[in-house]
Amino acid sequence: MILSYFGHSCFKIQDKVGTDGVTVITDPFNKNLGLKVPNCEADVVTVSHNHDDHNNFGSLRGEAFIVDTPGEYDVKGIMIVGVETFHDDKNGEERGRNIAYRLEVDDIVLAHLGDLGHVLTNEQLEQLGNIDVLLVPIGGHFTLDAKKAVEVINQIEPRIVIPMHYKLPKSQIDLDGLDKFIKELGVEPQCEEKFKISKKDLPQEGMSLVVLEVME
Repeated sequence: MILSYFGHSCFKIQDKVGTDGVTVITDPFNKNLGLKVPNCEADVVTVSHNHDDHNNFGSLRGEAFIVDTPGEYDVKGIMIVGVETFHDDKNGEERGRNIAYRLEVDDIVLAHLGDLGHVLTNEQLEQLGNIDVLLVPIGGHFTLDAKKAVEVINQIEPRIVIPMHYKLPKSQIDLDGLDKFIKELGVEPQCEEKFKISKKDLPQEGMSLVVLEVME
């Protein structure tokens, strides 16, 4: 599996490079965010909630299958489970609903938590199941902050954590930066331009923190 980061909550997830590979894009954003808008080819797009910094699938090329509701999906061999959660810690009263996604790509189980705003219930944890790679929001203000993100990480116990939805130099949205989360988690980050991982390479003990560079 190959992971690249457009910024905010938007990732490119590929099972392999080439015309026979499958590309998933998560939470594509629009130009108002201040970052370069993703416009690559996509086979599948997951949308965690209907805000314009997460649902701009019209900017992408190709005829992608859009997943924007909870449930189970099998698209081109990619198994997806959408788990209903909330964008705040008041059952959605402030910012509405959110979908966390479990994706099985190239024998690796990945979770993208969208704009999760609360610790998970036992039912939600059961729906997500065992997770190898966790994409977790950390920037606070609209989602989990650093402390709550670590609490959710401890609930899920993934092998690899990749932070998202935090302050970036060109971003126009008010979020906390990455340093606060790294300090709270207490794990030395591994910085990658693009992250390639196979099942056999997953950490067998402990947990790794991977910080992805934003694609220009």
